[in-house]
Amino acid sequence: MAHVNHSKSAKKRHRQSVKRAERNQARRTAARSAVRAAREAIAAGDKDAATGAVQNASAVLDRTAAKGVIHANNAARRKSRLAKQLGSLN
Repeated sequence: MAHVNHSKSAKKRHRQSVKRAERNQARRTAARSAVRAAREAIAAGDKDAATGAVQNASAVLDRTAAKGVIHANNAARRKSRLAKQLGSLN
């Protein structure tokens, strides 16, 4: 059985939470995809493509953190690890 809301405000809050969860899931998935694409570009060894992919992933992670989907430190840690991997590519 689905969530049972009794008051009008509880029903509205539930509707809002469902919408927010869907939106957050999409943003989290986009962030994961961007990071995966950056890691794959680094693994391929193409420095120009990897640089662009890491820049894109950094922007997506920043946006995701700004929206509150992930913690700012989580985004910073992932960006740092990507930059470190990119730096080791010579």
